[in-house]
Amino acid sequence: MKIPIIYEDENIVAVNKPAGVLVHKTAHKEDEETINDWFLKKYPRAKGVGDSPDRPGIVHRLDKDTSGVLILTKNQPAFDYVKGLFQSKEIKKTYIALVYGMPRSEKGVIEKPIGLKAGTIKRTIFGGKMIKEAVTEYKVVKRFKNYTLLEITPRTGRTHQIRVHCASMSNPIVGDKLYGGKKARENELGVNRQFLHAATLEMALAPGKRVVLSAKLPPELEDILKTLEK
Repeated sequence: MKIPIIYEDENIVAVNKPAGVLVHKTAHKEDEETINDWFLKKYPRAKGVGDSPDRPGIVHRLDKDTSGVLILTKNQPAFDYVKGLFQSKEIKKTYIALVYGMPRSEKGVIEKPIGLKAGTIKRTIFGGKMIKEAVTEYKVVKRFKNYTLLEITPRTGRTHQIRVHCASMSNPIVGDKLYGGKKARENELGVNRQFLHAATLEMALAPGKRVVLSAKLPPELEDILKTLEK
């Protein structure tokens, strides 16, 4: 498995995660090769780094069908440092998403707590279990016929947060089979993944040393935009 490296130093490695690849093993996907498998083969000394022996070096994650910037940590001090940045909301992540329909406002903030829907893997804004605060900012980049390109900045880091919040506006992400409903099932653009990409991640590698790590939009998503332009 070839994983493009965006940035690397003695403490962290930032990669451009492809869509269709799990970040780490799950109970139902034990045979799939993951980003974690690639990471341990390349950096075997990172074994044991982190909070869980099953997820060495993993300090945050992206959904399987989301691409873009992902950080992995090579040692325990780096893990603790980056985890602290996430917890104190000192890391800014920006996503690019194509959604169905036309959001009413050019920009906005979605503040809707998210819970786990009982008996499923789905998240919901309508109660559920383990309800947590969730805040997402968005702004319109470009409007197409029946579709809108958004720049999205999550202010909290809940599972499926962007996907759930977009769907809550009646503008689910293109290709999202879990939250996209009938439009995603019809798949008129012929997408084979959800159009959600972690484009940038801004953080301080050390005090006074702030960087912006960027990942270009994958060709399959660029092709969709070109089709809409036509």
